[in-house]
Amino acid sequence: MRNTSTRFPAFASSLFHPPSVLRARGTALQLALLWPAAALAQQTLPEVTVQETRQADAPLETDRRALSAAHVDVRVLELPASVSGVSAVQMAERADHGVVEAATRTVGLSASSEPGNGGLSFSSRGFAGPNSVGVAEDGIMLGVAAGTIAYPDSSWGYERLDVLRGPASLMYGSGTMGATVNAVRKQPERERSAELLLGAGSRGTVRAGLGSTGAIGDTLSYRLDAYGERSDGERPLDNSQSGKLMSALRWTPRSDVTVDLTADISNQAPSRYFGTPTVDGRVVRELRNMNYNVSDSDLHFQDRRFKAGAEWRVNDLITVRNALYHFSADRHWKNIEGYGYNPGAGTVDRYDYLEIGHAVQQNGNRMALEFKPANHQIAMGWDASQANFRSYSNSPYTGGSTVSAFNPVNGYWDSTDPYLPRTSSQLRQNALFIEDAWKIGDQWLLMGGIRRDWYEFSRLDLVSGAALDKALNATSWRLGLTRQLTQRSSVYAQVSTGHDPVTSLLSLSRSSTGYTLSKGRQQEVGFKQQLPEGRGEWTAALFHIVKNDIVTSDPGNPAQSIQGGRQSSRGLELAGAFSVNKAFRLEANAAYTHARYDELMRGTVNRAGNRPANVPRVTANLWGHYRIDDWRGSLGLRHVGGRFADEANSERMPGYTVVDAVLSWNVNPRTTLSLIGRNLTQRVYATSAYNTQWFLGARRSVELTARMHF
Repeated sequence: MRNTSTRFPAFASSLFHPPSVLRARGTALQLALLWPAAALAQQTLPEVTVQETRQADAPLETDRRALSAAHVDVRVLELPASVSGVSAVQMAERADHGVVEAATRTVGLSASSEPGNGGLSFSSRGFAGPNSVGVAEDGIMLGVAAGTIAYPDSSWGYERLDVLRGPASLMYGSGTMGATVNAVRKQPERERSAELLLGAGSRGTVRAGLGSTGAIGDTLSYRLDAYGERSDGERPLDNSQSGKLMSALRWTPRSDVTVDLTADISNQAPSRYFGTPTVDGRVVRELRNMNYNVSDSDLHFQDRRFKAGAEWRVNDLITVRNALYHFSADRHWKNIEGYGYNPGAGTVDRYDYLEIGHAVQQNGNRMALEFKPANHQIAMGWDASQANFRSYSNSPYTGGSTVSAFNPVNGYWDSTDPYLPRTSSQLRQNALFIEDAWKIGDQWLLMGGIRRDWYEFSRLDLVSGAALDKALNATSWRLGLTRQLTQRSSVYAQVSTGHDPVTSLLSLSRSSTGYTLSKGRQQEVGFKQQLPEGRGEWTAALFHIVKNDIVTSDPGNPAQSIQGGRQSSRGLELAGAFSVNKAFRLEANAAYTHARYDELMRGTVNRAGNRPANVPRVTANLWGHYRIDDWRGSLGLRHVGGRFADEANSERMPGYTVVDAVLSWNVNPRTTLSLIGRNLTQRVYATSAYNTQWFLGARRSVELTARMHF
């Protein structure tokens, strides 16, 4: 970044350039990453051969603790809510190296990602975008600024990705009406082990990952995960690269005390592709390989995260936990992001000469107490955080140029609008919560929880000097009842509430002075069952969500925006996994969502009955895995139904089905080679819309990877 106030630190920038610094830093990084492997090599241990013969764990894992969906220790099978995820084993089987690719294999979740929103934007249960579908790591979210979430972007280093569907404010606070994706880190272990991933494929794609864990003395253990990837992309200026380092140290001075320290850094330089122009609501195939951005365009995200956590198991009935953390993110965009195609002239008009910078910092503390009187499990706690956001831009983003549609000369970025600090804002949050799981006999579980959030927002316009102070408060709760029909099946019903901001809490504007948080309520019933003999499991959920107080136009003054609109959704979600025999396993899910605006005015136009943008009516995933001796073949289908590109429903993006396949060979008990094919049918499809252009999905690609375990 050119502005020193938002410039990336030199050690982070050197991950990408310049080459001389990269070589020096690369040598140091290699030594840091290889020291666990060197330590392993120095030990003389008897050789042990382990052959994996069992099937992978049931993908829905209804026997595991619902860590991402409840403050108390309850199994997924008993939880009166809908939560599922994708494990590290599944991500490896399917070769899903990105969080977006892996998370959207779960039921009802689709992506609406693009560079402008940081790449982590999802749709679930009729609600879309970073202000309605949250993203957390180990239960803690970074405050959303200007609709942007950029971390975590790769799935390496995570034990699983969980998705809690429906309002999740009881667990995560505001901005979680549709769902919350929670990335659960791999933890340090006493037993020493290491894993290595190497891969290369189409269009210059290269990736490498290293993970190592083990003991340091009698009371310390560590975990280190490093990952990097790069690609040339499919069109000019489509190249991308990213790297991250995740480190963890665990101290167990006594059997009842655990202290965890983590320190992470991530650096991303995503593709500078901002979509392909459309004509009459369709993609112009002749333009799909074009990129109309400028040659010196720039896009960078950097995240740093530090956390100190402690757990004290006072006795069998009482556990105390505390987590102190610091998160920061620096982001920079410098692009031309709007393109309009003129078929008659064979040209593209470029507009939105945009340069934006974000500097976000968040410090927080989470304290929790869990105790188990009689047949109850009760958890209570206090969350406190303060986030600071400083924004830079060259608003009002004027400028324009015209280039050939088929032979564009990209040129260089030029704008007369100065790039300046624009706003400084602060958000202080306090939240108190309590949750109780009451076991009533052998068959019934009653769960209830309530949370109160207090937000204090202040904003200073650094250009005009105008100040804004605002308090936002909301209460969320969940009440659910589960009846266990048999040891392997249960039925549940629940009512839950949540709240979303009308725009990102960290970037409220003066026009939002009179707004409160939008409130929503969900009713849900569901069924969960494990099949006999561990053959599989399946779940079903019916839901209805109503969200009130969305922004609409004042009927008495159409030029004025007020709260008072309403949107709703209802639908059915099915997910299951079944081992046909020892060799063949199926995993499938499907969701149907009927989402609509019940009350919405835009000026004098009534949008009631329209479907929200980027919300598909139908989504589905299917995977089949067949194993013969040391070989495994996996075939996957991902289907996303048609979506509208805008709330006016004037432009419809067609649905699509993408076919992926993985052929794996266990060379020996420690090494697996995989040949990966993505989008085998060469489907041309759009993943999301931006301005007047659509983002096109990746074309057919082939990749070869090697995974080694030591």
